[in-house]
Amino acid sequence: MAIATVMMSGRKRLIVIVGATGSGKTDLSIGVAEHFGAPIISTDSRQFYRGMAIGTAQPSREQQSRVEHHLVDCLDVTEDFNCGAYERVALERLAELFKTHDTVVAVGGSGLYIKALCEGMDDLPDAEPALREELLKRLETEGLGSLVEQLRELDEVYYNEVDKCNPQRVLRAVEVCLTTGQPYSSLRKGGMKQRYFEIVKVGIDYPREELYDRINRRVDMMIEEGLEAEARAMFPQRHLNALQTVGFSELFDYFDGIISREEAIELIKRNSRRYAKRQMTWFRRDKDIQWFTKPKPEEVIAYIENK
Repeated sequence: MAIATVMMSGRKRLIVIVGATGSGKTDLSIGVAEHFGAPIISTDSRQFYRGMAIGTAQPSREQQSRVEHHLVDCLDVTEDFNCGAYERVALERLAELFKTHDTVVAVGGSGLYIKALCEGMDDLPDAEPALREELLKRLETEGLGSLVEQLRELDEVYYNEVDKCNPQRVLRAVEVCLTTGQPYSSLRKGGMKQRYFEIVKVGIDYPREELYDRINRRVDMMIEEGLEAEARAMFPQRHLNALQTVGFSELFDYFDGIISREEAIELIKRNSRRYAKRQMTWFRRDKDIQWFTKPKPEEVIAYIENK
């Protein structure tokens, strides 16, 4: 079916499931996808990468056998994959999926990638390999603070907005400033691009203490499942952007002898809780999200069918 026809019919629907890390997005998405006979496409900025299944909480083999998944475990950690690239790839995949399905489920907790899928991203220059390599080396040797300070000098407007604990966003902003000679903030138009499919957004909400308890227990489970071995396998590539993430960074410091194993595990829990708080702050700004407290799939399905 041509895109123009799809736009006219209005029959294609993307169900977007969001929520904090550890809130049960994967289980909910499986239930919803099975009901609608829909495939699932990931909006998680780390689940794309191979070799990180435990640390990024990728859907299990059993879950992937129940529902067809896309953009999970499909990239090498050496591959550069930013929001702009994700928007292009995800829309191409959706166009294929909508040829045989009326509904697709998108699930993940990466707010910027969800925005890219639903609204589009500004057209910014691709990374220059040499510059990207230089900035990654600085990140490894000098730490994130060095790039944050450079961003303050290059673009104070975006410096005041950005999550200064997020290496990917800080590095990308510095990269664009140096590539274009212009402030990153001046190139962000923020206009919403037209999509030819209907978008229905639902969010999972948990009382804070319950969510934090779920996160703590999930980290313990990841350790039991082999997160430490997974991180050790990735340790030689620790400088790569894909590995600047909670669960790996803390274990890398343990391998370096900077902190103990027990401290690393506690830091993973603490940093995961902090990440969850930032996620919810981001998602709360989106007035299109219908929130459900500790939802069962049938509650969300009833809402979607009645919308």
